[in-house]
Amino acid sequence: MFGGAVVAPDKALAQSSGNGLTNLIDSLLSKSSPPPQAATSQDGAPPPWSGEDGASGHPLMTAAAIRQAAANFPNCVAGMWPDAARRNISQQNFERFTAGLEPDLRIMDLLDSQPEFTKAIWDYLDILVNDDRLAKGREILAKYKPQFDATEKAYGVDRYIIAAIWGIESNYSTQMGDRSVVQSTATLACVGRRQAYFKDEFLSALEILNRGDLTPEQMRGSWAGAFGPTQFMPTAFKRYAVDGDGDGRRDVVDDAADLIASTANNLKKDGWQSGASWGYEVVVPQGFNYMLADRSKAMPLSQWEHLGLKRPTNQSFPRPSEKAYLLAPAGAEGPGFLMLQNFRVIMKYNPAEAYALAIGHFADRLRGGQPFVQPWPRQERVLSKAERLELQQLLAQRGFYQGTPDGQIGGQTRDALRSFQASIGAPADGFATAEVLERLRGQ
Repeated sequence: MFGGAVVAPDKALAQSSGNGLTNLIDSLLSKSSPPPQAATSQDGAPPPWSGEDGASGHPLMTAAAIRQAAANFPNCVAGMWPDAARRNISQQNFERFTAGLEPDLRIMDLLDSQPEFTKAIWDYLDILVNDDRLAKGREILAKYKPQFDATEKAYGVDRYIIAAIWGIESNYSTQMGDRSVVQSTATLACVGRRQAYFKDEFLSALEILNRGDLTPEQMRGSWAGAFGPTQFMPTAFKRYAVDGDGDGRRDVVDDAADLIASTANNLKKDGWQSGASWGYEVVVPQGFNYMLADRSKAMPLSQWEHLGLKRPTNQSFPRPSEKAYLLAPAGAEGPGFLMLQNFRVIMKYNPAEAYALAIGHFADRLRGGQPFVQPWPRQERVLSKAERLELQQLLAQRGFYQGTPDGQIGGQTRDALRSFQASIGAPADGFATAEVLERLRGQ
């Protein structure tokens, strides 16, 4: 996710199960330069489908394939009745919840959008961890103290992490999305390139409604089907939602006890370690070998300390035997972070390191902690998508990059960049800057 910029990804497609980045984050990151599809019509309604082929080039994303699938949409939905029956959904409810359902083809543009807008990691954190949201978070923690108390006792999950997820996922229930989850998941189950995955989401949404946990009015969310203040996908709801107050329903939308307990249950089942931190900001010494800054290279905190890494406050690590990996999201010029097991758990909730860092930091601030101590290299310019593509192409020409250039800076690109930096005697931090692009152009 890092390499000079954070790219706003798909809402719920960032992982094949569970939660993804919310429309809140997408909209915040795209505010300064929204893509053409983000425009609205003159009457304020969302725009229709563009009618164009999808950017992925997938055969099911051609305009002709989309039109053909849309024409067959009623048959596709009706054809899922046997699967619904196997999930004990009554025929009456199946017909009730699918009556008059039409595909929302605008979703096809969103499914295949190629994000041009980017933010540096420090801008991303500035947006998501701000004074207004912190103030609201403290209000939420006070208002629902009994529910947070009960949840911490039952699940052993830190209340501040839950409050942070609530705040960042939906700005405390004020930005949850307004699309019908049933319509969105039915559209994606019948049209486009992710039909198998979204068929399960659609049928799971019907199961939720059939059981009576939520109403169709409550199940409104993002274009990809995530709903509620902490953005559950329907399949994630099935796995993790609990009845926190014993009223017989699992209402993760309007019932604070259920919402808080369900989010905690999700984290606990994903391996949350009670009483442990998510990670620590650290000062990385000059001349450090950044080839060690890799998620696969976890070592005990005591070993990192031996390599010269220390906390900026000079505090000791409470549990020196805990294993952590080093994250350097802004390269050698920015702060380092040693990430523990709970950071990995947050990434199961949403598989983006930028997101998980924002959640962990927001939780610490809600707890009374201070902002990060070390400065970010705010003078660095974020590379455009065209420049990121050129960077990959130049790395490939020089034998460092084996992947297909796509303009997205992922782990493979960062590894290639590290190798190039090492070959020219620069800090091998994998940070994609305008300077390193110039060095590549000059080679």
